[in-house]
Amino acid sequence: MTDTGIAKDQLKSVIERIEHLEEEKKAIADDVKEIYAEAKANGFDAKILRKVVSLRKIEAAEREEQGAVLDLYLSALGMAPDLFEAAA
Repeated sequence: MTDTGIAKDQLKSVIERIEHLEEEKKAIADDVKEIYAEAKANGFDAKILRKVVSLRKIEAAEREEQGAVLDLYLSALGMAPDLFEAAA
């Protein structure tokens, strides 16, 4: 029976630690949301900021590879931007 008591205590400890971290995670998510709202109020596009943050997490070579594949797919769908029109 002692093993059951120990397991209960361990289980309770694990659950409480997870709950605490979930509370911290929510607080941090709220802080991030506030920063995006502040950036939007200052004229920045929140969607683009999220994309930039996401891209900064990826190694440069991986970003280049993803960009090349994206360009290939867009071109295959007839959605590739015309570089000559963009320069005009």
